[in-house]
Amino acid sequence: MSGKRGNGEGSIYPYRNGFAAYVWVTTPDGNRKRKYVYGPTRRDVHEKWVKLHSEARKGPVATNTPTLAQYLAYWLKEVVEPNLRPLTAATYETMVRLHIVPFLGAKRLDRLTVQDMRSWLNKLTETCQCCVQEKDAKRPEEKRRCCAVKKCCRQTLSKRSVNDARTILRSALANAMVEERISKNVAQLVKVQRARSKRPDPWSVEEACTFLENAQTWRDYLYGAYVLILVLGLRKGEVLGLTWSDVNLDAGELHIRHQLQRVRRRLIHTDTAKTEASEAVLPLPDICLAALRLRRKEQEAAKVAAGDLWTESDLVFTTRYGTPVEPRNFTREFNRRCDRAEVRQIRVHDTRHTCASLLAALDVHPRIAMQILRHSEIAVTMEVYTHVPSSETRRALRKLGKALGGSKQKDGKKRGKSKQQEPSDMDGQQDS
Repeated sequence: MSGKRGNGEGSIYPYRNGFAAYVWVTTPDGNRKRKYVYGPTRRDVHEKWVKLHSEARKGPVATNTPTLAQYLAYWLKEVVEPNLRPLTAATYETMVRLHIVPFLGAKRLDRLTVQDMRSWLNKLTETCQCCVQEKDAKRPEEKRRCCAVKKCCRQTLSKRSVNDARTILRSALANAMVEERISKNVAQLVKVQRARSKRPDPWSVEEACTFLENAQTWRDYLYGAYVLILVLGLRKGEVLGLTWSDVNLDAGELHIRHQLQRVRRRLIHTDTAKTEASEAVLPLPDICLAALRLRRKEQEAAKVAAGDLWTESDLVFTTRYGTPVEPRNFTREFNRRCDRAEVRQIRVHDTRHTCASLLAALDVHPRIAMQILRHSEIAVTMEVYTHVPSSETRRALRKLGKALGGSKQKDGKKRGKSKQQEPSDMDGQQDS
């Protein structure tokens, strides 16, 4: 290399133990600034300098690149929280804090590589979450049983959780590309094994009948909620967020407009607005109408009994003091009712699968079932939620109205002879 500088190379100069150079670039916010590159030799810096010139001609160039942790903090605050639902934003924040930043947070955003992604995903699959989050160490000393006493419990993440972490990082890097901070999305270039979804084992119609009959016999204050999640397929948050203004008992219709969720230690009553189908008007079968009318009478009686302690709200399902029912407490009560009714414990959300099976076995048209379950695609209704039972069960399901809402719901007199109302451990309490 000759001693003469090339055209425009006056910006390359000796710096400390090597060389440095700069190029005037336009930043993403429209300002003109110097962008510096460094290297041990003039040749190395010249190559970087030429590459930087090429990038500057193509479009805006960021002059200062944050670490991944810094960018993810910005992304969560400025992009995720304003545009996604509170529970989704909270889930993203948890994934970033626990599974992304501890492994990759110190890396510069523009220096992430495909190798970094593969190494991170492999490490995430092998890491015991009890150890890395010090779950066992946070327990009282007499209750420590695994990682804190050098007996690793191997509480690793499932494939689905690992894939979810990669999906969230891919979304963040896609936004960084839109903002022209990076040129490629390395998280998208890594292939991962697809997690196999677990098909639930929903209740049969006999189990559903047993569960509801037991709740009705014991005058469970959540009986109406159980009817709605089983017969209409309402989600837990939807049934707890249901308001009387969304219920038309005279017309026999129900609107799903709200949901109740606990997010970051706050109880939030928000709109559903998941899809257009989420806010469809649902017809109320006789058993649902009877259960809601009964619920209104019970709530009016509870209001009189509570007196000044009553908290006024429009919610259909409340505690004996009018306060919202905590989602976790609802799950606990549901599990207790399963035990008392001597039926298998399933997740509350799995009752939606039972609902679809009931509708399918009752020969309800798939399009009507799709409307009731509020799916956006008929394939979801047919392939995911529908579990066709045996012919014997199909014959029993045709008598669903009589089995669940017939003799048991005509009996204002029989209810007076039934067992005294069962006390609820969670009624009136707020979940910590």
